[in-house]
Amino acid sequence: MEYSYPIDIDWTKEEVTVVIQYFQAIEKAYEKGIDAEELKSRYRAFKKVVPSIGEEKRLGREFEKESSYSAYQVMQLVKNATTSSIKMKP
Repeated sequence: MEYSYPIDIDWTKEEVTVVIQYFQAIEKAYEKGIDAEELKSRYRAFKKVVPSIGEEKRLGREFEKESSYSAYQVMQLVKNATTSSIKMKP
């Protein structure tokens, strides 16, 4: 797909990498499915870079606008998951 990831110009290269990896995990949940623990691990790393809930929501909305993938919906599914893998229905 051709879209950009929401990033902050004040982040370090490592922080940008962490945020992109999180959004790539969201993509994977939609496209192929992802291990729930891997997704949770990416989210924990993401929250170290973006601790603010407001900022998390803003970035999630920007990502959804670009990609049509909802980080919020994926995280709700993983929060309530009863299986070890997550696959979003299109």
